[in-house]
Amino acid sequence: MIKQPINILAIGRNGEIMQVMQRLINVPDKRTGRAVTTDEEAIAACREETFDLVMLCAGIDESAEAGIRQQLAQINPNAVVIRHYGGGSGLLENEIMMAMAGRQA
Repeated sequence: MIKQPINILAIGRNGEIMQVMQRLINVPDKRTGRAVTTDEEAIAACREETFDLVMLCAGIDESAEAGIRQQLAQINPNAVVIRHYGGGSGLLENEIMMAMAGRQA
């Protein structure tokens, strides 16, 4: 069984998209979290709290992804880190549940 609520960090470069992500990842009784737009904000957030899932969103290139993954592995090695490619809130819900179910396996 997947623990609830799931604490999520969403990292992306587009401020408007990340405002939407902030709203979508904070679903009462299911999820909490925050959305940030810089690597520095992401690292600071991970030092402040433990996230179950980290979603790499729009604008994170391969080079930035590698650096983020390396730093997060040192801070919170138990966090699941996935790429998020967008889509409606139903797709987001499925993406989160699949990532967390894989963690439970």
